[in-house]
Amino acid sequence: MKNKRLVGMLAAVAVLVAGAVAYSSLSNNPSKSSTGTSTSSKIGVLQYVTHASLDEIYRGIQDGLAEEGYKNGENLTIDFMNAEGDQSKVATMSKQLVSNGNDVFIGIATPAAQGLANATSDKPVIMGAITDPIGAKLVSSLEKPGGNVTGVSDGNPAAQQVELIQSLTPEVKTIGILYSSSEDNSKSQVEEFTKLAEAAGFKVEAYTVPSTNEIASTVGVMVGKVDAIWVPIDNTIASAFPTVVSANKEAKKPIYPSAAAMVEEGGLGSVVVDQHDLGVATGKMAAKILKGGNPANTAVEIFNTGKSVINKKVASELGITIPEAVEKAAGQVIE
Repeated sequence: MKNKRLVGMLAAVAVLVAGAVAYSSLSNNPSKSSTGTSTSSKIGVLQYVTHASLDEIYRGIQDGLAEEGYKNGENLTIDFMNAEGDQSKVATMSKQLVSNGNDVFIGIATPAAQGLANATSDKPVIMGAITDPIGAKLVSSLEKPGGNVTGVSDGNPAAQQVELIQSLTPEVKTIGILYSSSEDNSKSQVEEFTKLAEAAGFKVEAYTVPSTNEIASTVGVMVGKVDAIWVPIDNTIASAFPTVVSANKEAKKPIYPSAAAMVEEGGLGSVVVDQHDLGVATGKMAAKILKGGNPANTAVEIFNTGKSVINKKVASELGITIPEAVEKAAGQVIE
């Protein structure tokens, strides 16, 4: 009997020791569940096209996620794809990202967000810099999106841009707008800018292109009919902006784009929303959803005021003198 009791006591001790070891193992490895499955999050990111502005948004997204405790390669895996402006790739890549089992998706630029929203109706989709979320039919309301999509909107500071045109080139009478007919976000911007510019006394003429192939010929036509060129936040035009600059080389009409990178590439000036800040806000919103937030009642965050960017080199080439007050107020002056 004594031997049996001793064996029973030893067995009980062995069970307790084994339990303690298992508990210690789980405590020292918080990234593992009791089944051994990693709790690391996965985010699928689709970027519409390679361009400095969108690239900066992506960098900001990673920084925003890191600020919220999600670091790529540690407790986060980013599944990144770039459609390079090909709409058929947008659809294919969106489906691939969904099938890869990502927890949350981020679409950088309107076509990318639309592709992801079409590919899934249950997993959260975060918009990265979408100018007109309602017009693009991504959300039903900015305050209460109502579905699986929310995110960040980079409202174009059109009123400030009209004021900059008046300050830098007061002799301009007719403004030509160059944009892509295939991008929903551009159409709403054109409507807003046209209304504001006409109210300020400008004549506005719009020129559309279906793809980058028609940019050079379209610019060649419009420079003979307008005094200045304005470009909205448009990914098609942005991806081929050097072509715009080249086609305008002889006409030397001032170009007012809507991104700092495009001013650096040959634009005269603009009022822009900081692209990195947009990305950081997008990354933080993705983190909020990863932590349990519901896209349906997470309001879209809006950035619609910006700082001016002026290219002094281009101004000099065009024979334009930048008013001292305008230069001092600029957020960035490119020498």
